Amino acid sequence: MLIPRPLRTEPGVGAFAITPTTRIAADRATESVRLYLQQTLRGSTGLPVRDADDAHAPTTDVVSLRVVDDPSLPAGPAGDRSESFRLVVTPSGVEVTGGSAAGVFYGVQALLQALPADVYRKGRVGSGPWSVPSVTVEDAPAFAWRGVMLDVARHFRTKHEVMRVIDQLAAHRLNRLHFHLTEDQGWRIEIRKYPRLTEVGSWRTESQVGAHVPGPDGELVVARKDGRPHGGYYTQDDIREIVAYAADRFVTVVPEIETPGHVRAALAAYPALGVHPETPVDVWTEWGIAEDVLNAEDSTIAFFQDVLDEVIDLFPSEYIGVGGDECPKVQWEQDPRTQERIRELGLEDEEQLQAWIIGRLAAHVESRGRRAFGWDEILEGGTLSKSATVLSWRGLTGARTAAKRGHDVISAPDDQVYLDYRQSDLATEPIPVSIVLTVDDVFAFDPVPADLTDEERSHVIGGQGNMWTEHVDSARKLDYQLFPRVAALAEALWSADATGPRDVAEFRGRLAEHVARLEAMGIEYRHEAGPFPWEQRPGVPGRPHSREERAAYIDAVTANIAD
Repeated sequence: MLIPRPLRTEPGVGAFAITPTTRIAADRATESVRLYLQQTLRGSTGLPVRDADDAHAPTTDVVSLRVVDDPSLPAGPAGDRSESFRLVVTPSGVEVTGGSAAGVFYGVQALLQALPADVYRKGRVGSGPWSVPSVTVEDAPAFAWRGVMLDVARHFRTKHEVMRVIDQLAAHRLNRLHFHLTEDQGWRIEIRKYPRLTEVGSWRTESQVGAHVPGPDGELVVARKDGRPHGGYYTQDDIREIVAYAADRFVTVVPEIETPGHVRAALAAYPALGVHPETPVDVWTEWGIAEDVLNAEDSTIAFFQDVLDEVIDLFPSEYIGVGGDECPKVQWEQDPRTQERIRELGLEDEEQLQAWIIGRLAAHVESRGRRAFGWDEILEGGTLSKSATVLSWRGLTGARTAAKRGHDVISAPDDQVYLDYRQSDLATEPIPVSIVLTVDDVFAFDPVPADLTDEERSHVIGGQGNMWTEHVDSARKLDYQLFPRVAALAEALWSADATGPRDVAEFRGRLAEHVARLEAMGIEYRHEAGPFPWEQRPGVPGRPHSREERAAYIDAVTANIAD
């Protein structure tokens, strides 16, 4: 009954019980995994779970953690076994082996799921028995990139709340947290060379509540503001702490700094970065897409290269996000200096100007030994460096186009894995956004577009769900949007079709058991029957769409990157 579903499970006879004499043996490579398992078990069971080298411990009753070079382990993407594991449980002991410490960690996650759900509680609830049925589990992921994007710019989440999300991802064998740190509505990371980014850009005077909606007479009814200042940011030490915490759970935190649009918070702090520096702007208090964009001066490029340098020094991630999505061109089209700049650079139009800005920043990231990634709009307007990775969000058109052009791809199509989207047609769904995306819809997610060759398919390194937070203003609402859909996402990205044809009824059988684990973790997931009264937002309008409306819009905005 594991989630994600493993490649192979073979039940044994009897069970292994964790008792006061149980020890954990770990090789040097898995020391962090041993500490993680000890902390988890000690908190919930109240048992000592000593190290195997404790002189006072007996010589039996051991949980063994080891990295092995074993070709019989199942292979993951491109034959890689670094995240593969084998879990063997017998009445006399437990052995978890993996191709790397990450593989052993995922084997430990399978072990924890085989224990009573209360093992996920932080304090002792019962006295056991803390037993695991005898079993052999062998497993490997289908995709290397298995992630969730968390937007902390629209609504800030404290570092402890972010680390809580990391725990949730790790428990589901997801290994990427795409950290969306900057936006029109807030700048969330300390940049020491430019302190006003957080002094000014990290807070706004108030926030829009709900969405603008048409009134009875067809006129737009503007959403109200809450009148409450909102803000927050992460110091560089906070970032280091989050990154280290995630690394111990084999989650890579991947930062994103938005350019050249979605930058109004930066412009509020440093007006000279904008097209109209003579007209100061504030950090935006509305949702949507502000028309304010970066100018194309060399000094602005240098500013963001400086920002990226500090970001790169904080995040060891191979990938560094440079944004590139939803960049309005109105200011560039109407500004004489920008038009002159386009001619100076030998460019044809504003699309090529955006590509030039992204190209300069991507080249800087690459000069620091990293890889730039951006939203699928970076495919527009010019030649993109082959090392750049494309995050396809407007359906899978960008994924298909990028793979055919030889770019690596992360698939995050909004019509399949946007976790801010509404979960039903119920009138009680809180601030409903766009189309309905159910657990079953996310379970069916396939990151690989149809009609690709084997070579092109190899460029699809994985996928992720995106959690935008315009209407997600608390950790409780975040839980409601993420779960149980994240469990379905984990199934799609870890198991994919490797375990046979997808069977949603079979998955739901496992999910029915899994929700007890979510409850033990303290996750306020959305129940199948719909939102509880306290999860509703009566009187606050959203922006629901039909799938037909959504499809027409996406077809229009992706026409220039389609094959």
